[in-house]
Amino acid sequence: MDHLIAPHGGQLRELLVDEERAEELREASIELPSLTLTERQLCDLELLLNGGFSPLTGFLGEVDYESVRDRLRLADGTVWPMPITLDVSRATAEPLAPGQSVALRDREGFMLAVLHLEEFFVPDKAREAQAVFGSTDRAHPGVAYLLDQAGEVYLGGKLEGVQLPLHYDFTQLRRTPTELRAEFVRLGWRRVVAFQTRNPMHRAHKELTMRAAAEEEAGLLIHPVVGMTKPGDIDHYTRVRCYQAIAEHYPDKMMMLSLLPLAMRMGGPREALWHTLIRKNYGCSHFIVGRDHAGPGEASDGSDFYGPYEAQELVAEYQSEIGVRMVPFKEMAYVEERAEYEPVDEIPEDATVKRLSGTEVRRRLREGLEIPEWFSFPNVVAELRRSYPPKHRQGVTIFFTGLSGAGKSTVANVLEARFREMGGRPVTLLDGDVVRHHLSSELGFTREHRNLNVRRIGFVAKEITKNGGIAICAPIAPYRHVREENRDMIEEFGGFIEVYVRTPMEVCEARDRKGLYAKARQGLIKDFTGIDDPYEEPLDPAVALDTTDLSPMEAAQEVLLHLEKEGYLR
Repeated sequence: MDHLIAPHGGQLRELLVDEERAEELREASIELPSLTLTERQLCDLELLLNGGFSPLTGFLGEVDYESVRDRLRLADGTVWPMPITLDVSRATAEPLAPGQSVALRDREGFMLAVLHLEEFFVPDKAREAQAVFGSTDRAHPGVAYLLDQAGEVYLGGKLEGVQLPLHYDFTQLRRTPTELRAEFVRLGWRRVVAFQTRNPMHRAHKELTMRAAAEEEAGLLIHPVVGMTKPGDIDHYTRVRCYQAIAEHYPDKMMMLSLLPLAMRMGGPREALWHTLIRKNYGCSHFIVGRDHAGPGEASDGSDFYGPYEAQELVAEYQSEIGVRMVPFKEMAYVEERAEYEPVDEIPEDATVKRLSGTEVRRRLREGLEIPEWFSFPNVVAELRRSYPPKHRQGVTIFFTGLSGAGKSTVANVLEARFREMGGRPVTLLDGDVVRHHLSSELGFTREHRNLNVRRIGFVAKEITKNGGIAICAPIAPYRHVREENRDMIEEFGGFIEVYVRTPMEVCEARDRKGLYAKARQGLIKDFTGIDDPYEEPLDPAVALDTTDLSPMEAAQEVLLHLEKEGYLR
């Protein structure tokens, strides 16, 4: 089957222009309309410009888009399974016209490329979701992004690249396809097996990748994704440090580590084929495809989105045409009697097999428990512990919510004092009134402004939590969806404990030292929470307090007891 293999890939379509043309485009860009790209669009742009998405020369027009969606091919018949589109809002598209050029910029305003706009069109997103992801279930992150976040209009046209997006992290590992191909030539690697990952690697991964490289008599490229992955994945800084740690355990000159700035869609079989083509552009002749490759987890009904071997079957179907050999991922398990890893289909029935699930590993990290050496290397575990300390050393946000006068601020002040007595972690109190004075003084009390104020509190709490501190927040925060947004944002970096102070309104009104309820009932204050604007109660708060007959000290103690139970205090 060696005729399948195209050493160091096919022809690259790099879209970066020379410096003279780049300067012309920079000067002309002053007169051009501009688009500031999202994180996902920046990932796509980088791989278009550096040739990783060869043979594409820009964002797809409607004919190519529909062909890719329906046939997994460009209109000219070239295999390409994933629509690469530039989505914008209708308002953004409105002033544009085919024939124009548009400057594409990063969030700091640097121009990266010029799009020569050929057309724009409104896609049928439900049809795209069903065709590309096999579902319209929003439990699939690719579907949720497409239906709820992506712009309504797609812009199509060719690109001229001025510069690649800027990265300041792990710069020595960010090789372009051209650079990686040249490195393979320098090393004399005619065959290269690529391994895709978005998770830390442990001993089983090392064993399966070494076996794959040995069986194919090839060099090994560990090529992890460091663009957008699945929500909730471990951050790429931690993962790359883990990859650098495990690299020390491979034989010298056998393995190379390089990073891929890809925005994953979690598209299962199509994604596996897409990943294979990208690795061909990076110079690889073989690609390891796992069980449920790029699977997004469970659907809303608890079923799997894709069958366990669908991805392998699809890549195998196209491997002759695209010139890259599919290497099936072999599940490995530790055999105690042999003190080594073996493929599960080769392990005798009477052998003692040891496994640790990802869930169990995360639990052990969270609780500071041992992770055995048969599972992972000590230097890899050490990197994970640096980023994911046990709960009693993590940052945490305690988010009070409730009506005005419920007792939120008083209990929060007591809690702050108790934490300061204990010591060990920095503590910050973000009281609703204080934050409004210092951070949101320009805001009023419309629904939009209240939400913005709560989001600002959440952002500050996230930064405190991310850096290992304790953030105590005490706004009214009347709207449930904004509280949940804050939870999602903060839980990426630490704990989020929602405390509902559910003191009845009549008690709150009787305590009203500022006379706000009275003014609201007289119509002097509009949109007052609980009077003429709703308060949406939490559905499942971690702690619920009624301060009618509960002293501030008693209420704070209830919160502390919950934190101790959850492991945040020791």
